[in-house]
Amino acid sequence: MGFWNKMLMIDRRWIFLLVGLSLLIPMFLSSDFKLSISDEVRGIFDAMEKLPPGSRVLMTFDYDPPSAPELQPMADAAVRYCFKKDLKIIIMGLWPQGPQQAEMSLQRAFEVPEIAAKNLQYGVDYVNLGFQAGNEFVIQRMGTDFKEAFPKDVRGTVYEDIPMLKNVKNFSNVDFVFNLSAGYPGTVEWVQIAADRFDVLLGAGNTAVQAPLAYPYLGGGQLVGLLGGMRGGAEFEKVTGFKAKATTFMLSQTFAHGIVIFFVVIGNIAYFMTRGRQE
Repeated sequence: MGFWNKMLMIDRRWIFLLVGLSLLIPMFLSSDFKLSISDEVRGIFDAMEKLPPGSRVLMTFDYDPPSAPELQPMADAAVRYCFKKDLKIIIMGLWPQGPQQAEMSLQRAFEVPEIAAKNLQYGVDYVNLGFQAGNEFVIQRMGTDFKEAFPKDVRGTVYEDIPMLKNVKNFSNVDFVFNLSAGYPGTVEWVQIAADRFDVLLGAGNTAVQAPLAYPYLGGGQLVGLLGGMRGGAEFEKVTGFKAKATTFMLSQTFAHGIVIFFVVIGNIAYFMTRGRQE
């Protein structure tokens, strides 16, 4: 049996094994994965970088665990960077499990020595308002009165008793909104209501599937920036200086894609090299 015939007869289990190893091994490697920072990612970074200490950032977690591999690294990097710059974070979610995803980002941020040393206090430096049903109508209510949309936070504390919210009535008292979205309700609704109607400074992080729907809003100026999929998360980690899961996943993804492309090319070459002999 010739070489190319052997290539066509490779047991698929070997291919699965190589792809699996290409995904697994990079997770244990320390690598400076070189990424160029896109204008979309730079837009969000610049918007946050310009905020003076004490500014209020509203982070809305509109996704659930199935979308976390793409969106959680973005959330982690954003929370860490806000705390690094001494920005106040207001957390909410239009998806039921969004606020729980936010708690994971908070816990990971507190594990960073630089942030842990700040002794950040709940209700003073950050607050989690939790989930509120109503989809885009919640955003509409927030444009008039945050308290009407979120009478209490996730801990049951009434709005008026949360120190950092005493002077926060509506969007005009928030300096930047960062939306993390996997679908509806999400970025489109935030653009149509918060950005268009209430002139909110808005940035977004989307899954790779969702991101193309948001790109037109960049050109229109409704979004200052956009993180798209794993790549967007890795770029944001790099520019904020907090390399974590997205960077590692991008390295694994690159190796896996390389293996798949290699076997696709070899398979096609082997097919054409052996077809003539068979004829």
